[in-house]
Amino acid sequence: MAYKQKSDKTRAARKPKAGKTIYGIIGMGRFGLALAQELHAADADLIIVDKDEEKINLARELTENAFIVRNLEKKTLLDAGMGNCDVAGGGLGGEFAGAVVGIGEHIDTSILTTLTLVSMGIPKVIAKATSTEHGLILEKLGAEVVYPERDMAIRLAHRLETSQALDFVQLSEKINISKFALPAQAVGQTVVEVNLRNRFGLNIIAIENGGVVEEAVRPDYIFRTGDILYLSGSKEGFNKLAAWVRG
Repeated sequence: MAYKQKSDKTRAARKPKAGKTIYGIIGMGRFGLALAQELHAADADLIIVDKDEEKINLARELTENAFIVRNLEKKTLLDAGMGNCDVAGGGLGGEFAGAVVGIGEHIDTSILTTLTLVSMGIPKVIAKATSTEHGLILEKLGAEVVYPERDMAIRLAHRLETSQALDFVQLSEKINISKFALPAQAVGQTVVEVNLRNRFGLNIIAIENGGVVEEAVRPDYIFRTGDILYLSGSKEGFNKLAAWVRG
C-alpha cells in the first residue's frame, strides 16, 4: 500500500491546543474511524492520516489535522504533525497519548509504519494486529499490540455462553473483566453467602442497580433483583460461574 501526499501537500499541520491530549491515528478503516470518533467525543486533539480522500473528509469533521497521504515515510509523518506526539502534550502542556497504527490489511505497511513511529522517538506506539505472528513482530519493534477482531470475538463468545454476561473484556490471559447480570439464585443472599471469590475466584469490583453504582461493596450487602455485577477474575472462573448459572 503505497502512500503519496496529494492535495494536502502544502497544508501545514495546525499545532494542537495547549492542555489537550494528543493522539495520532494512521489508517481510517472501521477500527481507526471508531477510535477517532470516541476520542473526539472525549475532547482529545487528533492528528489523522489516510490515503483515502473520502475517509479524510469524514475525519475532518473530527479534527482540522486530517491529511491525505500516500507515503508513510518519516518526513511525511512529520509534515502531518505526528512529531507533536513525541513528548508530553507535544510540549504544549497536554497529557501525552501517542500514535495508533490502524493499518491491518497490509501487514508490510503496518510493520514499516510502526517501525518509523518508534524510530521517531514516540514513546507510546499502539498497533493493530490481524494475527498472532503479525502481533509478535509489532511487539519486537516496541509497539503495544491490540487485536480488535479477536477481542470482539472473545466478548461475543462470553455473551453467547451465558445470557447473564452483558460484556466481557480480556485484559490478559489471567485477568478478565465482566459486566454480569445477577443470577436469580443469588437474589436475597449476601456477598458472603454467595461467596464468588472462594467458589469461582472472582472479585466484585462494583454493583450497579437502577443507574446507581456502588463501588465499596460490603460483605453483608444483600443482592437485589436488577443488580449488575462488575467482576474480575480468570476465564476459568467465569466459565465456572456460567455453569453455576445454567444449573
